[in-house]
Amino acid sequence: MTSPTPPAPTEGDAKVSNFLRQIIEADLAKGTYASRRWAGSPGDAAHQASGQPDPAKIRTRFPPEPNGYLHVGHAKSICLNFGLARDYGGICHLRFDDTNPEKESTEFVNSIIDAVQWLGFGWQAGGVNHLYQASDYFDFMYHAAEYLVQAGHAYVDEQTTEQMRINRGDFSKPGVDSPFRSRTPAENLARFREMRAGEHEDGSMVLRAKIDMASPNINMRDPAIYRIRRATHHHTGDTWCIYPMYTFAHPIEDALEQITHSFCTLEFEDQRPFYDWLLERLCEGGLLKAPPPRQYEFARLNLTYVITSKRKLAQLVYDHKVSGWDDPRMPTIVGLRRRGYTPQSIQLFAERIGVTKSDSWIDYSTLEGCLREDLENKAHRAMAVLDPVKLVMTNWGEVFGSDDHTEDCTQPALPHSAIAEGQTPPPDRVFKIGNAVWIEREDFEEVPPKGYKRLYPGNVVRLKGGYVIECTGCAKDADGKVTEVQAKVIAGTKSGTPGADSVKAKAAITWVAVADGISAEVRLYDRLFSDPHPDAGGKDFIEALNPNSLKVVQAWLEPSLATAQPDDKFQFERHGYFVADRVDHGVDGKAVFNRVTGLKDSWK
Repeated sequence: MTSPTPPAPTEGDAKVSNFLRQIIEADLAKGTYASRRWAGSPGDAAHQASGQPDPAKIRTRFPPEPNGYLHVGHAKSICLNFGLARDYGGICHLRFDDTNPEKESTEFVNSIIDAVQWLGFGWQAGGVNHLYQASDYFDFMYHAAEYLVQAGHAYVDEQTTEQMRINRGDFSKPGVDSPFRSRTPAENLARFREMRAGEHEDGSMVLRAKIDMASPNINMRDPAIYRIRRATHHHTGDTWCIYPMYTFAHPIEDALEQITHSFCTLEFEDQRPFYDWLLERLCEGGLLKAPPPRQYEFARLNLTYVITSKRKLAQLVYDHKVSGWDDPRMPTIVGLRRRGYTPQSIQLFAERIGVTKSDSWIDYSTLEGCLREDLENKAHRAMAVLDPVKLVMTNWGEVFGSDDHTEDCTQPALPHSAIAEGQTPPPDRVFKIGNAVWIEREDFEEVPPKGYKRLYPGNVVRLKGGYVIECTGCAKDADGKVTEVQAKVIAGTKSGTPGADSVKAKAAITWVAVADGISAEVRLYDRLFSDPHPDAGGKDFIEALNPNSLKVVQAWLEPSLATAQPDDKFQFERHGYFVADRVDHGVDGKAVFNRVTGLKDSWK
C-alpha cells in the first residue's frame, strides 16, 4: 500500500540545471529583486511600499483559468513553479485567472485546489495564505485602464469585429489606424466610463492599447484590453459588465502579487513585448513598483498517445467516449489519480523530462516508467487470476485424508530487495491452499507449443508458495473449451518445508485458492488512443480512439486484498500494478481494481 502524500524534499537533493534555474541564480547573484517589499498581501506601489523587505527570495505563481480540469501538462507547470520556489527560498502563489466568466465555475476552482494539494504542494508561507484570484483585482485593473486612457495609451474603438480584423493587417502588410484612434483622452475616458456603466451593447466597442499598428509583432498592433460582456461571474456576480482581456490582466496580476519570475509556455512568447510594455507604462505612472516581473517561456509538454486540449477533452466527456473527467484513461490529474498514478511518480516525471526552449515529444512510456520506479519498492505483492479456469488436484483427499483439507501458505508482502536496511518488513501474506484453485487459462495447454514450460499432461510445475503438482489432463465442454484442469499434488513439496526441493519443477505459476479467493471486477485499462499523435496535423482524434482501451474481467484475488482501501496500490504478480478504484471499490461490498500499468512497456 502507498501513501498519497509525497515526502518533503531531502536537504541537498541534486537538481538538474536548466535555463530557468540559471536565470533565477543570476538574478539572485545580482540582487535584481533584493529591494522589493511585501505588505502581506497583493497590492499597488503605495501598498507594497508600506511593507517590510520581502521574506521570499523569489515569487512564482501557478495561474490556471478555472474553465476545466487540469491535465498532465498542468502537472508539469505545477511541479516547475512550486518546485523552483521551494528550491530557491521563495514562495509560489496559486492564482485563478478568472477573467472569462462564461467558461468558469466553482467546480473547476475546487478541482484545481484538490489537484495541486494532491501533487504535494501548498501555498501557505509565513502564516499567509497565498491563494488569489484575478477577479479580486478587477477594481485595480479598471483603474489602470483609466490611467492608460488619460495618459494617451489607450482608446475606445467602435469598429466591428470584422473591420478590426481587416484593419489589423497581417505578416506581410502593416495595420491601418482605427478611425477612432485619434479621439482625445477625455473623449475616450467618457466612452470607457459609459462601457463600465452598461450603456452600450455587448461587442459594440472595446478598449484598445495605443501602441503601433505597423509593428512586425501583430500582438502589438493596438491589442484589445477590455470588452463588454454581460455575464454572471462565479465570484463577482453581476458587479461588472466589462471584463479585462487575459493579456491585459495577467501581467497586472503578476505585478500586484510581486511575482519575480513569470514562467509560461512558448505560445505566450509573442505576448511578452506587450507584457513588458504594459508594466513599463504602469510603473511610469506610479501605479506599480519597479522592478516589474519578467516573463520567461519554456516548451509545453507534448506527450505521445495523449491530447491536452481542454476543448477536446471536454468533447470526450460530453460525447460519452469516456466515463467522465476522472476516467482512468484521461490525462487529467483526476484521471491519472484514479488510474493509480502517485504524486511522487508525476514529480519524478516532471524532473526527469526537464525544461527546454524547444518543442519535443516525450514518449508515454517515460511517464509509465516513473510510476513503475516509484511503486517497485512500495506496492505490496499479491496473486490474482484474471482469466480463470479451475484446477482440481484429484488425489488431494488421498494425500491429506479429506478433500476439505486446507493449509496456510505464506509469501512476503514485499521482496527482500525492496526492504531498506533497518526497515521492518511488512507482515507476510497468508492464504489457503486446498484441492481446487484458480489458475490462468493460458497456464494450461493440452498440446504445448515448443518451449512451453507450464501445465500440460505429464508436466510438473509448482503452485507458487504452495505444492508441486503433476498435470494429468483436463475436462472440456461440448464446444471443446477447457472447463477444468486436472493434476496430482506431490506430497512433501510445500514451499518453505524441508522437502520443497525434492522434486524439480520446470516452472512456477500463480494461483488463487477456491477456498478463500476474493471475486473482483478488474478493469484492464490501456492507452486511450492507438495513434501516438492523435490530433496532430488536423487529424480527427476521435478516429484514433483505441477500441481496446478498456476490458473488464471478473477475476479471483488472494485474500490479502480483502482489506484493500480505495487508492491502495498493489503489484499483481506477473500482471502489473493495480489500484483499488477510488470511486467504486468497496461500494455495496464490491471489489474493483484498475490496472495502472504493466510490469514493462508492452507498446514497444
